[in-house]
Amino acid sequence: MKNFLETILNIYNIKELRDRIGTTLVILLIYRFGAQIVLPGIDSVQLAELNSRADGAGLLGLLNAFTGGAFANASVFALGIMPYISASIVVQLMGIAIPYLQKLQKEGESGRKQLNQITRWLTILICVVQAPAYLYGLSALGVPDSAFIFGRGPLFIISSVIILVTGTIFAMWLGEKITDKGIGNGISILIMVGIIANLPLSFTQELVSRVSENNGGLMLVLIELVLWIVIILLSILLVMAVRQIPVQYARRTAGGANEQNVFGSRQYIPLKLNASGVMPIIFAQAIMFAPAYVGRLMGDSDVGQWMQTNFSDIFGLWYNVLFATLIIIFTYFYTAITVPTNKMSDDLKRSGGFVPGIRPGNETADFLDTVMSHITFPGSLFLAGIAVFPAFVVKLIGMQQGWALFYGGTSLLIMVGVAIDTVQQVNSYLLNRHYDGLMKTGKTRRNNKA
Repeated sequence: MKNFLETILNIYNIKELRDRIGTTLVILLIYRFGAQIVLPGIDSVQLAELNSRADGAGLLGLLNAFTGGAFANASVFALGIMPYISASIVVQLMGIAIPYLQKLQKEGESGRKQLNQITRWLTILICVVQAPAYLYGLSALGVPDSAFIFGRGPLFIISSVIILVTGTIFAMWLGEKITDKGIGNGISILIMVGIIANLPLSFTQELVSRVSENNGGLMLVLIELVLWIVIILLSILLVMAVRQIPVQYARRTAGGANEQNVFGSRQYIPLKLNASGVMPIIFAQAIMFAPAYVGRLMGDSDVGQWMQTNFSDIFGLWYNVLFATLIIIFTYFYTAITVPTNKMSDDLKRSGGFVPGIRPGNETADFLDTVMSHITFPGSLFLAGIAVFPAFVVKLIGMQQGWALFYGGTSLLIMVGVAIDTVQQVNSYLLNRHYDGLMKTGKTRRNNKA
């Protein structure tokens, strides 16, 4: 505890880090404030049905979690930052097939800026499509017609679409400002804060359910908290686990007044156990709504009824079996397109490096590809297990669905990944400015006058 307090003091003593953290907190307050502002022309009192549906699981619950409740509040930030995430994914996938985007990816900083500009324009396009769909879908989600104070005429639709698009662009700008002026990855932090915003209410509902209904009491709540911490620790292991491939660099001659031979240094290529992150879960989650929809199209047939029954319950057996299978498949797919083993082999060869016992070139690329395939399998199983774990806790111990969503899936992995990235950035400042502050002595390094 003493070392922790001294580390906090060291953070405060670094003016740049203190200012960055302060800027981040101010921007997050602005984002959370905007999530509570209801669209003009909508009566917020009559959004109870929308809130009750969005508090559950499934796509609505996922969207509401990512927007920090803005989706259920019919807020100006109702679309959240997800259109930007979708645009980024599309640009990344298109970069595999479109030569122009491949060229931009290789042009360094200038290419990155152009890709960012393309992503922004694609974000606006996605928002223009999603905003009217959201507005017209409010009635289907339980919002009564009386909630639209001035009706849903062209004036309301056009003005609301403009506001929703502007809200997403403003949220994207806030995220970029956090990245530039704050601490951590801004877009990821906005998503994490939106998810965490639902955590207190979900835990309170679980606590009330256990205590007031005599459903296990405080002891079971304590067991759930211990289990939650264990799942978080396992998620941290999944995010940080790497397989280190040893790399030997050729012997070279160091120039200078007295030339001398320098032995090649040994380094490592870190191949992540879960190189795809949370993307397989997001892809699989999007597809999992197709079986129930197909079942509705098939009507009252036996197959149609079976599909509707088994794939409408996200905590059901068949739903989670298919969900886990899709996650494993998409883990291999996304890893294959995001880990360029051929490029890694070429870069290694150009820099004079080689894997001991493996010939440079194609052999090295095949070796790296084989290693990635081997470590991706346990990584995909681990990822699938974490993704379907909420279904286990709901079925086995009767946990509230809202609280169960924090026991796995996209929400937990995003929180863990963003937290690790942010802590690593803070540690880098401490190591650069207050290295001794992380040592056992807890003393801060100071400049000594000669």
